[in-house]
Amino acid sequence: MTSLIEAVDGIVHEPTQTRDGDGVDLTVTEIYTVENRGQIDFGGGELEPADVAPHSKEFHHEDDTYQWWHLNGGLYLIEYNESLSTSAYLQPHVEVLERGASHPSLQVKSLPMVPLRVSAAGIAIKENARVSVIRPV
Repeated sequence: MTSLIEAVDGIVHEPTQTRDGDGVDLTVTEIYTVENRGQIDFGGGELEPADVAPHSKEFHHEDDTYQWWHLNGGLYLIEYNESLSTSAYLQPHVEVLERGASHPSLQVKSLPMVPLRVSAAGIAIKENARVSVIRPV
């Protein structure tokens, strides 16, 4: 059986993202806003994706390497740097929860874009921030 770390590709910094066999932290590469609705039908013949657009980001300091997303309260879609090739449990990172944001916990076999709910106070997220964790099934 493949270990979870062997089933994850695109890890930004393995020593920081691994959890001693208990999981792997996932990092955000892009955050999207939903611009126009998609549609879902019973048979899939009329399935249409929602129109999404990358949310703007900015540097906090002129010498920064990575930019920040400043998100108001609402719903966004997050995309990960990493990819997954096995079953795992996906959960929001505790630091995300403690700052008033969350996403659903899911059992996944790959990493889809995931809806991120942000409280009315908003949140700032830096590129490559650890926002989720996957754990073995």
